[in-house]
Formats: sequence, C-alpha cells, structure tokens
Amino acid sequence: MKQITQNYKTGELRIEDVPIPGLRTGAVLVENRFSLISAGTERSTIDVSRKGLIGKAKDRPDQFRQVINAVKKNGLVATYKTVMDRLDSPVPLGYSCAGVVKSVSEGVSEFKTGDRVACAGAGYASHAEIVCVPRNLCARMPDGVSFEAAAFTTVGAIAMQGVRQARVQLGENVAVIGLGLVGLLAVQLLKAAGCNVLGIDVDTGKLQIALDQGVDAAAQAASDSIGDLALDFSRGRGVDAVIISAATSSNDPIVLAGEISRDRGRVVVVGNVTMDVPRKDYYEKELDLRLSRSYGPGRYDPLYEEKGVDYPIGYVRWTEKRNMESFLDLLASGKVDVERLITHKFRIDDANKAYDVIMGETQEQSIGVLLEYTGKVDTRSRELLSVRDEKPRSEPVADVKLGFVGAGNFARSFLLPNIKANNTVSLKGVATGSGINAKNVARKFGFQYCTTNYEEILNDSEITAVVIATRHDLHAKVAVEAMKKHKAVFVEKPLALTESELTEVIRTWRENEGRLLVGFNRRFAPLVEEIRSFFQNRTQPLAVNYRINAGFIPRDHWSQDASEGGGRIIGEVCHFADLIQFITGSLPVRVFAESISARNDAVVDNDNISVIIKFEDGSLGTITYLANGDAALPKERIEVFGEGTVAVLDDFKKLRLVRKGRTKQVKKRRQDKGYKRELEKFIRAVKDGKEMPIPFDEIVITTFLTFMIERSLREKLPLDIGLEQFDLQQARVIE
Repeated sequence: MKQITQNYKTGELRIEDVPIPGLRTGAVLVENRFSLISAGTERSTIDVSRKGLIGKAKDRPDQFRQVINAVKKNGLVATYKTVMDRLDSPVPLGYSCAGVVKSVSEGVSEFKTGDRVACAGAGYASHAEIVCVPRNLCARMPDGVSFEAAAFTTVGAIAMQGVRQARVQLGENVAVIGLGLVGLLAVQLLKAAGCNVLGIDVDTGKLQIALDQGVDAAAQAASDSIGDLALDFSRGRGVDAVIISAATSSNDPIVLAGEISRDRGRVVVVGNVTMDVPRKDYYEKELDLRLSRSYGPGRYDPLYEEKGVDYPIGYVRWTEKRNMESFLDLLASGKVDVERLITHKFRIDDANKAYDVIMGETQEQSIGVLLEYTGKVDTRSRELLSVRDEKPRSEPVADVKLGFVGAGNFARSFLLPNIKANNTVSLKGVATGSGINAKNVARKFGFQYCTTNYEEILNDSEITAVVIATRHDLHAKVAVEAMKKHKAVFVEKPLALTESELTEVIRTWRENEGRLLVGFNRRFAPLVEEIRSFFQNRTQPLAVNYRINAGFIPRDHWSQDASEGGGRIIGEVCHFADLIQFITGSLPVRVFAESISARNDAVVDNDNISVIIKFEDGSLGTITYLANGDAALPKERIEVFGEGTVAVLDDFKKLRLVRKGRTKQVKKRRQDKGYKRELEKFIRAVKDGKEMPIPFDEIVITTFLTFMIERSLREKLPLDIGLEQFDLQQARVIE
C-alpha cells in the first residue's frame, strides 16, 4: 500500500510502498477514502525536520537534554548512532481521515466490516491507503456525510473541545484569534451555539474567508483600533470569551486576549502559542485562563486511546470520541459546513504537490487540503526488497538464515547493528506491526523482505533462527510458535509474564527439542567475565550487592501494564537476578522482597525495591532496584565480596579487583553490556548445532524467581523457591 512518510533527519517527504499494518487488539483496519492535511501541525513538523541538528536542539531543548545525559552514560559514539538512527527512521504524517472498515479485531463489537468511519490520532489516522486505528479513535459516520467532510472530524473535535472549554452561552460575544482551519471551524461551532463571533487574524485573506462564513465582525490583529472595535462589538463591555487558535512563537495573542476580555472573562488556548502571560490585565480583570487539550478527555491517556477503556458518560460527558461523534452529527444536520473550506484535493500519488501548497511554495491560498485514495489497494502484508547495504556483506559461511520479529528502538539500537555486523548470518525477513518501520528496518539492515505478519517469518522454511524483540506480552507466545516450527529462538527478556506462559514454553521446549536463549546479555559483558574468573577458585560463598538506578517510568507506560509489559520486576529485574546467579554459579533457593510505601499515586512502589536472594551454595545476593533517583548517577553498580577479596563494577565501564591489599583496575572506553558477545554465541550455537550459551534450566528458574519476588512483595514474607518444583522433563512448574 501507499503511505506518506517523512525523514526527520532530512525533512524529505516520500510516498512509500509499504506492507499494510497489522491488526492490533482492540482496533480496526480502515481503507481510507480521504485524509486531511493539518496545515499548522504538519507544516511545523516539516519546518523543524528541515533544520540542522543545532536548529532541532533549539526547538526541542527537552530532547537535547536527554541526548546530553545519554552521552554521559553511553559515550558520544554510541549516543550519536542511536540519535542518528531515530532521526533517520521515517515517521508517518497525518492524524485525521475517513474511510471504510476493512476488518475488526477480536473483542471490538461496535464496528463491522463495511462501516463508514472517521478516524483520529497521530500514528494511527495517517496519510495511508490502509490504517489501523484503536476503537476509541474511530466514530461511525452518519448517513449523508461525505468522506471528504468526515476527514475534517479530528480537527473539528479540536475546535469543539476549545469551544467546550470556553463554556459559552447563548448570546455571548466570543473572539477567535487565529483563523486557520481550527479557528474557522470554531467560528462555525460558536455560531451554531448562538454566539456572536469576532474573528481576528493577521492575514486579511483569512478575515475575508471568515466573513464569507458568517462571522459577525472581523479585525486585523496588528490594527491599532482592534481594542476599540472589540469594545464596540461587545457594547463596551469586552468579549465574554476568547479562543486562541493561532500558532506563533510570540505571546501577542495572549496579550491581545487579555486586553479585549471583559471583567472575569474566559481565555482558552487551543493553538501553539507562547504562554508568557502579562499580569496586569489578567490580574485586574481576574481572567480565567484555560488550556484545551486536543480532541478532548481521553487524549494522551493510553488506557483510553490504546486499550479502549471508555470513561463513564455520567462522569465525563464529552470524550474525544464523543466530540468526534458530535462534530459528525453537526455535519449531518448542516449546522457545520466544511465543504466551503476545501481549497485543494490531491490524489495520494500527488502528495508532494499538496505539501508544496501547505509549505507556501506555490503562493496559493489554502485552508482545507485533502488527499484522496482511489484505485485498487495492494493489501499484501509482505514486501520483497532489492537490498543494497551501506557496505558489501560477505557470503555467510554457514546456512544460518535469520528472521526478526519486532524492531523497536531497543532492537534497532542494540540487537540489529550487532547482528548486521556478523557475516556468518543471512538476514532473511523482518516483521513489525507498522509497515513503515518494517520496510525501513529491512532496507537499513539488509533483510530480503519485510512483513507486518510475524507468522510469515515462522512459516518461512528457509529461516533457521528467529529473534523475538516485540513487546513483552508476545514473547512467550511467539517463542512457543517458533519452537513448534523447529527454529532456534533468541527472545529478549522477559521470557514469560505468567506461570502458565512459562509452563507452555517448557512443554514446547521439551516436546520439540527446543533451542532457546533469552537476552540476559549482562553475563556476557567482558568485565563480568573477569569477575567470574576472579572468583573461580573460591571455596566460600559470595555476597553480591547490585544497585540499579533505573529511572522513573510513568504508571501508564506500556511496560507497567501487567498484561502487556509485566511490570518492571518481571520485565527488568530478571536481568539482575540472572547476573547474580551467573556470578555465584549457583541457583536461588529463597527470596524476600520489600518495596517503599510512597502513598503517592504517581509513584509505583514496586519500582523501588530491595530483594534478598539466598543461593544453594550459601551465597547471598541483594538487588536494590530504584526508580526514584537522579538520572545523572550511573545506572548500575555491582559489588562482590568473598574470601577477603572484593570486585566492584561501575556501569560496565570500570572494574576494581581488590585482593590482599592490592587493587587492579580495568577500564573500558565504552560501556559494554555484552549484547555483541551474546548474539555471536547464539549464532555460533545455531551454526554448529551446539547447546545454547545459557542453560535452559537457569533461564526458567530466573524467570520463575521474578514471579516469586512479586509474590513476596504481596505476602510480605520470605519464600522458598523450591527447586524441586521444577520438572523440566514433565514440562511444568508444579504448583
């Protein structure tokens, strides 16, 4: 299918042929008929992308600070590669479209194939022939509403939320500052609500359009007489409400809004303006300054937008979806007319011409610019590539053909570069849910084909090994399916999120003579191997302290979701439990865990824990995993004590080995957490038909240990692991 993408590094726009998106849980696939280009938002995005690195840094100082912190932790070269990868990854454009439902995922009952719908959401309602959109970002179109008109729904919902925030009443005088698409739609909504509307803009052409659409009065923002005009318009009282829908780096709209408002008036900010609020007018008039959050309640809430959890109508009357439905109803009744706002229509193949208009390169006046999707759509989920790598690859020395499932930021930064550098493997196919990402990864790393259906990877008889780097909820499922296809499996941590998933992995491994490795990369770090060697001849138990300054992750992040990410104990602490197990060379037998008690909804208590693990050989491991620290502190420190000797490892860059009063220091120029070595050993094991570099029982017991840590936190008791519970031959964890 065709989709418009932008390279954020160069600003280049492309019409890409990509596989159709995969159908996500709780979503629908929609075959687009029209999509609307948002002149303000998309022009701003393109402007920033066309700037150099310094210009981008000035526009996004928050992201620049993140880059600086990453340089301190990971070094300049590694950070530069990561930043360039993200900048060089194409992103979808567009967030407002309308089309016909092509298919519906399980559990979605309000839509069926053939329904006409309007869709919203950046990253979902894109400029593409087929889009995958979550249920709460879709609204059914009433009869009589055209696809052209329905494509305005998202922008209409933005204007509607601004009007709702203004709390206007019948007969009130309202000023709209900024008469772009959102402002002009706000004018129509205010007129439909019985308000008198004063339109204000710097562009006289837009003022004329507003007058043609029924605005009661219009004024140029730069005019010296605008204050007097606003007073005349409001019978000398000042306007009851001001809606700011302009987009500017200046705070002039904020200043103007204060000047023309009446005593205790309302100012609502919808557009992207500088919020430098002057005290005098806002204080003396006791103005009510409000912000309007995009399409309405639900915006930026992953539970609402991604999981489909609706807000009860008795408590939240107008959500973003209900705003969309309301706007569509106004279109159906004729109270809002967007047809007269359409200035241009382009076929998807002529999208570059559309953006020339939006960017002002044709000197044409534009308001509503639509992209039209006609003709037969290529609905393949797989695409072959004619691959040309940046550097020629030598032929693989063995028949190790690799498939890759999932390719997010982590995979692109740490796994794929190391795999690409290994000339003993052939990269066959890559699968991701996004067609854009799938094609970009295939092109960049040299896969023969890309797909949005991971089953095509598993069903490819030529593929001998599969790397699984999806979100955590798919790890066990895809690993099981891959082993049933008799493929070697490398699965990123965690292996499983529940005991039942773990049991199924064990059963499949046994029944299919499975070959499986989990991405516990830290045990392959060079400095960790030095620690292991340093203590190899010991006769006494060790005491290992492992402190992790993990950093804060919001409660609503996908990794915190029990069903999708498993939480940070299962998703991350498994790394550190495995490493202590590796250093001691012993299996865990008992565990006790405690968390902080923050009594603060923003803090996840279980993200801040201390875990004590007793091992078979008498060793003791302590994991202190913290999310409430400062990111400037290096992330990880490991201290190992035993037989009068000490090893201290700081962030996998500096190691101190102390014995008999003498200290040996080993320093690395760059942090090395073992990703490359682990992948090399995996590929070598597949090639030579040897055992995997981590014994399967250790993988299983580490995974089970994380479940026991969570149980210990719930029960506030030390718990025996009970190694006798594990019967790998019977393929189950005995309860």
